[in-house]
Amino acid sequence: MKVGSPKESKTQEYRVGLTPKSVRALVKDGHEVCIEQQAGLGIGASDQDYVDAGAQIAAGIEELFDAVELIVKVKEPNRAERLLLRAHHTLFTYLHLASDAEQTRDLLTSQATCIAYETVTDAAGKLPLLNPMSEIAGRLAAQEAAAHLGKHHGGMGVLLGGATGVEPAHVVIIGGGVVGSNACKIALGLGAKVTILDRSKAQLEFLNKKFAGQVNLWNQTPTHWPLMSKWQIYLWAQS
Repeated sequence: MKVGSPKESKTQEYRVGLTPKSVRALVKDGHEVCIEQQAGLGIGASDQDYVDAGAQIAAGIEELFDAVELIVKVKEPNRAERLLLRAHHTLFTYLHLASDAEQTRDLLTSQATCIAYETVTDAAGKLPLLNPMSEIAGRLAAQEAAAHLGKHHGGMGVLLGGATGVEPAHVVIIGGGVVGSNACKIALGLGAKVTILDRSKAQLEFLNKKFAGQVNLWNQTPTHWPLMSKWQIYLWAQS
């Protein structure tokens, strides 16, 4: 198969669909690989790195799409990229179509086979391609929250982990899934107090075991909302 990976077009997207290591594995299995010029700069991979791994380098997006059958991306294709899709193409990337009617229409018109990473489900009903991104999102959320508590970012001047004689901040996380549990892990690591709200009793029991009782866990039910609203405001005020 002829496989290609373009340079990502979305602002501040530095990832690339195929790394040189991925290219090497595909070439070893007998596939032809084409990479758009400078596609790997955001991860520190030069065009020469890809050539050394066995890839050909395309000068632009049009040349790439003309040369390949399977297109491996990270984020959804922009309008110009969607217009280059043809019926013989298979697109493999994150799509997030639910909130993007225009993209959905364009992909249907192209007649390409489009596979969204976020919808790939394993035998256990899990989302193996979405989970790594959710893990990263949760960990970054805690880091970003900690940064924005600083005065220089317009925050209240709170250190997430506190200091000698100063109480740590209290982090409230709504939802204890992959994102929430990873945000919790980082917040705990920074020394914060953490409370997680979740609707699933089974998930709360899992989190209690995972964090060995270090986290306050609340069942997020409608009957608790009036109390939780007052409680969260109190915690935010004390932070």
